[in-house]
Amino acid sequence: MQRIKINQDIKSLSEFRTGIARFIKQVHDTKRPVVITQHGQGVAVLLDADEYEKMQEKIELLTDIQTSLDQLERGLGVEHNSAKEKILKRVLK
Repeated sequence: MQRIKINQDIKSLSEFRTGIARFIKQVHDTKRPVVITQHGQGVAVLLDADEYEKMQEKIELLTDIQTSLDQLERGLGVEHNSAKEKILKRVLK
């Protein structure tokens, strides 16, 4: 996902209401999110669907990595040779 350009990608709710199609096109074309504000506060973010999916995949991967690191810290890891042997047994069946 591209970084937000503050002067282009932060819009008030009233601006958003009057130009929804334009902002959807902007998000799709630039791959940058649009932050929607109400009373000067950020209340929502409009994202391109593909960029959202990529972001979800990254979050899932980072969560898996953190889970693995936590398991290693608790001594729940598997030695490399043992893991290799288990995987090869499954693959060669």
